[in-house]
Amino acid sequence: MDNIAGRKPAVVWATQISAAVLVILWLLPTVGLLISSFRSADQIAGSGWWQSIFPQEQNIMIRAKSAADQTQEGALYVIEGNLFEQEGLDQGEISAWGTSSRAIAAYTSGQTADLGNKGRLSVQANGDYRFENNSEFSGKRGQRVFLTSVSPPNFTLDNYKNVLFSDGGDGMAKAFFNTLTVTIPATIIPILIAAFAAYALAWMDFKGRALLIAFVVGLLVVPLQLALIPLLKFHNSIGIGKGYLGVWMAHTGFGLPLAIYLLRNYMVGLPKDIIENARVDGATEFQIFIKIILPLSFPALASFAIFQFLWTWNDLLVGLVFLIDSTGDTTIMTRQITELLGSRGGNWEILATAAFVSISVPLAVFFFMQKYLVRGLLAGSVK
Repeated sequence: MDNIAGRKPAVVWATQISAAVLVILWLLPTVGLLISSFRSADQIAGSGWWQSIFPQEQNIMIRAKSAADQTQEGALYVIEGNLFEQEGLDQGEISAWGTSSRAIAAYTSGQTADLGNKGRLSVQANGDYRFENNSEFSGKRGQRVFLTSVSPPNFTLDNYKNVLFSDGGDGMAKAFFNTLTVTIPATIIPILIAAFAAYALAWMDFKGRALLIAFVVGLLVVPLQLALIPLLKFHNSIGIGKGYLGVWMAHTGFGLPLAIYLLRNYMVGLPKDIIENARVDGATEFQIFIKIILPLSFPALASFAIFQFLWTWNDLLVGLVFLIDSTGDTTIMTRQITELLGSRGGNWEILATAAFVSISVPLAVFFFMQKYLVRGLLAGSVK
């Protein structure tokens, strides 16, 4: 009865529900990061990103200006200002206020509080206040004012301007281009080398080919961390250990086993008749590789390009080891974000923006080439 037309088997429903849950679990933090990147520090501290489209009520304490800022108007001494502008806060609307932590909502906006010999204080809905007294104000600290304010939803591009275009943007713009400088060559170089190697292992007969294939497969399980120190010593001995060339070669070496394995499996599955006919027609191995194999192997090439690009873009360990630069001229984005976490751990708006800038490029590459990723991964799996 499970296979009656119009009814789906339970396993299909379970698969679809599992896929939907995985998509939601992946999508929620990404959407949250995107929304937070457009919010100010006060909004992030006051509410979660899922509340960003609703007005936010918050209770804050602000001190009015001190006695040093008073002016005299006839027989009165006056201190005036705006509580929001004074503290650099987002503009809100004050619904209630008070002068004591025990009664933070003792007055509504527009009311005047009589503080006895301290004077009379009135606060308006927009944050404007007037503090007046018949005698001169004294004291180094201003009067405390507790506010209950409602802030409307507010989104800004200032975080992106600060991160990408401002001189004080903590070097994220430079780190962005440094990461591109590392990632693009580190993606292209292993593809070029692996394509030639995969063709030779797939279609050329020579002694030791099977042993070489087994060696490549064995390299897939070698831990990256195991080779870091020996490789760094080798790079230092030949003078490429502290620059872009060293990190390109490191990423190439670590990415080649997967690239050769993936491309070789795909090329083996190509029609044998096409290659044999080309050889009969007098085509050289290089001509066959360039004019036949590469065009037909584009899905596998694109699949590995996605893997390699994502890995090198998000890499921190290799960048820390092979880009040792105290001046910051070759700092990559992952390292820059870790430095922001250390020095600017409270500035969540900057961290959220920097993190989303970092993941935006891999997201674009993945969604643009995802169809090739699936085709390349399935290459050689079915005969």
